[in-house]
Amino acid sequence: MEEPLTEDMLSELLAADDPTRFIRKAEDEPRSLSGYLNELLAAKDLKRSQVIRVAGINETFGYQIFTGARRASRNNLLKLAFALGLSVRETNRLLQAGETNGLYCKNKRDAIIIFSLEHGYSLQKTQEELYRFGEATID
Repeated sequence: MEEPLTEDMLSELLAADDPTRFIRKAEDEPRSLSGYLNELLAAKDLKRSQVIRVAGINETFGYQIFTGARRASRNNLLKLAFALGLSVRETNRLLQAGETNGLYCKNKRDAIIIFSLEHGYSLQKTQEELYRFGEATID
């Protein structure tokens, strides 16, 4: 589940004589959303049903996200991130795998979410913080 840091990958790319090998290597290692979610479940020893329930996502829809049958919105991915207890880095990887925008600290709403993830806030506590600052909750 551990993947190289962007800085390390950038160094590798800049040191290469030709980008062909680097690009092929990146294409050989695609990360699917369902694959990453299931890796996270195994690594954190969590049950899919428990995560879906804590995230507050419809059970059928949640299972479809985990199997790759349905795409998830950015908000649903964020709900899953809180339910899985992810770090900021893991959350950004999840958002990338789900083909949505990563968290951006210059965005007020995202900054609150980043702070909440980093401090281990629950989804409920994060929702309260977003509301307190007049930002859209994770619905």
